[in-house]
Amino acid sequence: MKTGIVTTDTYLNHNTGQGHPENADRVSVVIENLKKIKNKNFVWKKPNKFDAKYLKITHNSNYVSEVEKSFPKKGLFFLDGDTIVSPGSKEASSDAVGSIITAIDGVQNREFQNAFCAVRPPGHHAEKNKAMGFCIYNNVAVGANYLLEKYKLNKIAIIDFDVHHGNGTQDIFFNNENVLYISTHQYPFYPGSGTEKEKGKFDNILNIPLAAGTNSEEYLNAYEFVLKKLKNFRPDFILISAGFDAHKDDPLAQLQLKSDDYHIITKRTLSVAKECCDGKIVSILEGGYDLNALKESTEAHVNALLEFN
Repeated sequence: MKTGIVTTDTYLNHNTGQGHPENADRVSVVIENLKKIKNKNFVWKKPNKFDAKYLKITHNSNYVSEVEKSFPKKGLFFLDGDTIVSPGSKEASSDAVGSIITAIDGVQNREFQNAFCAVRPPGHHAEKNKAMGFCIYNNVAVGANYLLEKYKLNKIAIIDFDVHHGNGTQDIFFNNENVLYISTHQYPFYPGSGTEKEKGKFDNILNIPLAAGTNSEEYLNAYEFVLKKLKNFRPDFILISAGFDAHKDDPLAQLQLKSDDYHIITKRTLSVAKECCDGKIVSILEGGYDLNALKESTEAHVNALLEFN
């Protein structure tokens, strides 16, 4: 089997303004680096168009309408203090959602074993009816709902190893027994949510808050709780909100992971996926703001996906 890489160049036209940390260079360095990996098991794909009903299952339909109206004909528009859209953001945000749907279809149809979506804008801070933290639509949440609705799967797990808590994903699935959301993140930190007490209506939320300065060994020990919860839940499919800003070189946070740690995290997750769901995993880029750290970490992550084939 193969590993899918789903991406497109529309991310280049999502302009967040001069000096914004969530900029097009992030995805460019990832794609350019992955293209250097000469591996016959890579399948490169562009995102397909998708039925907008999956957006409206995930987000409030009024919110979707408001976002659609907010894309400016020129200049920039602020959805919140740090979530900015430009004329090109409409297509880029749609393609970010489309990428996870395309990746899921590829795995379900056995075109590839697993996949990574190299796209922006990210999504895990976007709540049911609120843009936040650079995120417009919650890409991974749309993916989970797509699996439930289109493929009639019963149990979806979302693992979020971005350094910031995915408040949006938690908000969307807090009362949904079919979706397990697990997050490791720096705490106390932006966005302020993600305590251990936030468990979801069906004990379907596991938050693992980590203190600033947490190192690789401490993180990997904590990750064992992720794997234990995953094994107990036995999902039909695993989605990963793959943020790489827990890296020691990232300018926006203070965890101390190294690039190779993402290879270890991914391999451990894949071993559980093999037991539970025939190795079905789709991962999508979230944060990561030091370009070199992001390049190295995504390569480590994708290499682990490739090695599983």
